[in-house]
Amino acid sequence: MSFPAPMKHTAIVLANGRYMTPNGKTAHGLVRGSDRFDVLAVVEPVLAGQDAGEALDGLHRDIPIVASIDDALVLAGSTPDFCVVGIATHGGRLTEELRKLILEAVDKGMSIVNGLHDAASDDQEIARAAREKNVELIDLRKPKPKHELHFWEGDIYSVRAPRIAVLGTDCALGKRTTTRLLVEALNAEGIRAEMIYTGQTGWMQGARYGFVLDSVVNDYVSGELEHAIVSCDRELNPDVMILEGQAALRNPSGPCGAEFLLSADAKGVILQHGAGREFFEGYEKQGYRIPSLQSEIELVAFYGARVLAVTLNNKSATPETLRRYQREYSEQLGIPVLRILEQGAGGLVPVVRQFIRQ
Repeated sequence: MSFPAPMKHTAIVLANGRYMTPNGKTAHGLVRGSDRFDVLAVVEPVLAGQDAGEALDGLHRDIPIVASIDDALVLAGSTPDFCVVGIATHGGRLTEELRKLILEAVDKGMSIVNGLHDAASDDQEIARAAREKNVELIDLRKPKPKHELHFWEGDIYSVRAPRIAVLGTDCALGKRTTTRLLVEALNAEGIRAEMIYTGQTGWMQGARYGFVLDSVVNDYVSGELEHAIVSCDRELNPDVMILEGQAALRNPSGPCGAEFLLSADAKGVILQHGAGREFFEGYEKQGYRIPSLQSEIELVAFYGARVLAVTLNNKSATPETLRRYQREYSEQLGIPVLRILEQGAGGLVPVVRQFIRQ
């Protein structure tokens, strides 16, 4: 799925008590930056009055947190183009609370962008209200008709641009954030990089090529990935593509990653890791442990790719402990290890430059 460089539309983002949790990662991505939406406010009653950037990671981004949709409209001074569902619920369900807020936003004249598995357009009341108000319902995880999907054909081997996959040792580690930061850093240094998005937030942030992986029937996942990469290579001819990974190679609840190494023929990997995270997210009680970094690097090598660097998520460790992990991993692994949110992605640019030249 490819798009021209998007024109920015105004938007508010619904966070609904989950902004400071991993479930708020869509809102986090939009607050950190989007080429598709100009975010005017985040609706999050428990944090009303704060700046969304400062609440998230201490950086002021001039995006206020407000208690209600009405407060957002007063602050904006006019009706935004879109209201974006900025959270992930359990199972991607459209809760009754969210239904009411979506109906309120539609009644105020806003189109809806929804990344949940439950499609707003399948809800009869919401669909009827949208028709009456002449607004759009964009359900990013609503499966496309199968005749629009692609099988894997092997065209990936004609792609000129090298590929680096940002994989993780678990879910909800910031793979998309690292992908976007790396693409921005590479372009700032004159390396023409493109992001291949594989989740709904990547589309919301304005990435031009990709697809929503978990909305696609498994038979077509490899083909959709290949099609996005081939299209990007033929239309833009970038120096490198950075692929947004999903889940983890050995996450038992939804293993994913082999597609990027095999179907996309990515020979380089940036491995995102939650330093201090012992168990797969949501499976602490069952005791499903995350394998060691060294064993994950060996598994990637088994697939014929090479881990170029490790990036650390900062949510499971204090700043001091994270720095200690960084030193230890760097010594043990012999490759660059970065605290990605604190240090940025600039330190990965020489790594990628060397990879491209090989």
